[in-house]
This record gives sequence, C-alpha cells and structure tokens, in this order.
Amino acid sequence: MGAGAAAPVRFLCINVRIVSIVVVLIIIVLALLLAGSLVGLAFSLLWLALTGLVIGALGRLVLPGRQEISLLATALVGIAASLLGGILADIFDVGWIIQFLVAVVLAAIGITLFASAERGRAT
Repeated sequence: MGAGAAAPVRFLCINVRIVSIVVVLIIIVLALLLAGSLVGLAFSLLWLALTGLVIGALGRLVLPGRQEISLLATALVGIAASLLGGILADIFDVGWIIQFLVAVVLAAIGITLFASAERGRAT
C-alpha cells in the first residue's frame, strides 16, 4: 500500500512543477510582447516629435508675411501638429503623404492662432 500511495504524490509534484514552469514562461512571453509594443510606441512618438520640428518650420514657411513667434513656439506647435496628424492618420488609415500634408496644414493653423494670440496679448 505504501508504494501505491507514493506514485500519485510524485505525479502530482511533477504536474505542479510543469504547470508552474508553463505559467512563468507565459508571463515572460506576455512581458516581452508588452515591452515590444511600448518600445514601438516610444520610437513612433520620437519620430513624430522629430518630424514635428520640420513640420513646424514648413508650417511657418507656408504662411505669408512675418510671424512674431519664437522658434521654440514654432517647434512646439510643429510637434503638436505632427502628433495630431499622426493620430488622425492612424484613425482614418491614410498614407504617410496625407499624414505629412495634414500635419503641415495643422502646423500652419497652429502658428497662425499662436501668432494672433501673441499680437492680442501685446496690445
């Protein structure tokens, strides 16, 4: 009777060990997938911020006349326009050319609004 009772206990220990290894492996895989998604998101946001600097300059160049805002404000408006253009492009599932054009238009609108607010504050 003693040998018969030891076999189910050993079988149960092996099953618990295997289940715990499988659970740990699943947790590791899920953590790696989440980390990969976050890294991809971070690179996407960094790219949108860098292109925002260029988009801000292009938005300023599109507008006629002189805009009385600083380069820092231009860069920040361009970054915001680039991020908003990227979000809109993802929502409407359009290509990168449309995303770029929408971002430049948004930057031009943002610079116009910011410049008019600066003029209103100066008077």
